[in-house]
Amino acid sequence: MQKLNTTVVYILSIVGFLCCCIYGIGTVAAIIALVIASKELKKYNENPDLYSNGKAMKTAKTVAIISLIISLIGLALIVAFYFNQCAFYQWYIDAFADNPNVTEEQLAPLYQAMEEAGCM
Repeated sequence: MQKLNTTVVYILSIVGFLCCCIYGIGTVAAIIALVIASKELKKYNENPDLYSNGKAMKTAKTVAIISLIISLIGLALIVAFYFNQCAFYQWYIDAFADNPNVTEEQLAPLYQAMEEAGCM
C-alpha cells in the first residue's frame, strides 16, 4: 500500500500557525497546506484501497484548516492595527498615563511611534 504525503501538510500547517502574525506568511503556508491536503484526499477518495493513511490525511487537512483560521485572524489584526494605529497608540497611552508606576520615559517610545505614524 502507498502512503499519502501527510508530512508536508503538517509542516506547512505548523509554519502557518507559528507565522500567523508575520504579515500574511502564515496564511500563505496554511493555504498551500490546505491545497495539498485537498489534492491528496482527492487521490485517496478515488481509490481508497491503494492508500493506508487516509485518516491521517483527513486529520492533516483539519490541522491545515485550523492553521488557516488562526492565520487569517492574525492577518486581520495586523490590518486592523495598520489602519487604526493612531487610535491604538492613544488608547495605550490613556491606559497607562494615569498609572503612577509608569514614567514619561517609559511612554516616550509610544510618543515617538505616534509621531512616526503621523498621529501627532
